[in-house]
Amino acid sequence: MLSQDLARYVALHRSLGFKFRTQHLLLRNFVAFAGAHGDEFVRIDRALDWAARAPSAPQRRNRLLTVRRFALAMQAEDARHCVPAADAMGRDTFKRRIACIYRPDEIAGLMRAAAQLQPACSIRPLTYSTLFGLIAATGMRISEALALRIDDVTTDGLLIRQTKFHKSRLLPLHDTTRRALDSYLSVRAQLGTLDGSLLISTTGKAPAYETVAATFRLLARSIGLRGEPGQPGPHIHDLRHTFAVRSLEQCRHDREAVARHIVALSTYLGHAHVTDTYWYLHSTPILMGQIAEAGEALHRGQAS
Repeated sequence: MLSQDLARYVALHRSLGFKFRTQHLLLRNFVAFAGAHGDEFVRIDRALDWAARAPSAPQRRNRLLTVRRFALAMQAEDARHCVPAADAMGRDTFKRRIACIYRPDEIAGLMRAAAQLQPACSIRPLTYSTLFGLIAATGMRISEALALRIDDVTTDGLLIRQTKFHKSRLLPLHDTTRRALDSYLSVRAQLGTLDGSLLISTTGKAPAYETVAATFRLLARSIGLRGEPGQPGPHIHDLRHTFAVRSLEQCRHDREAVARHIVALSTYLGHAHVTDTYWYLHSTPILMGQIAEAGEALHRGQAS
């Protein structure tokens, strides 16, 4: 019964336009856990037991709130579903996660590790090294990269279609990025798959987001970028943050140039509002040095 309830719950959210990917994955895990104990309805003790098995406090709380929202929806239909308290795993104190701004050698190390994936004779190593390099070079979202089709590669760049804010955009590519992509395409063209996805794995289709995330964590640990499971560390999405920050570092740092650059960067990243881009900016020694120089110039009355 819980599996049927979950199917309806997921279908409802997706019909409203939500991807509901992570929530579906978590709830599918919970339903399997509850089903193994013979549960037909959400039970508080089972929900707490399942949530407590996550490796970190934030993940435990996220599990609890995810199953709580599911329980609330199901209880509206059937009072036999029980709803755990929102603070059963402690109260949330929002703290912005500090993104990892990768050094060039760390990105290169990640790509080298990806190129060593098995099976060595398959396209999988090349796909993952190309995927991580493409995200680092363009700042695109991981979902955008996985959704790319072969015909999205144009002479003018990559066509990103109808993404997070229902906006399509064209991403011009640096010559080095284009050459790397062309090298991947030459190998990709030799495979007899009918799937039109640009980035494919051993199945002949684009790898699932969860598979990519798990592979990233494995590779990041193998080169020392992440600790053991449950410990904080860099994420794939941090490559997007890195692109934004490194891009700003290279901008001429007078007021008008920075203003123009931020607008262009916001467009390139596919943001609906320029203020969304500010979330991706973090302090680095280079940026702090530029800010200090601008402050001194302003103090001397030399600011433009």
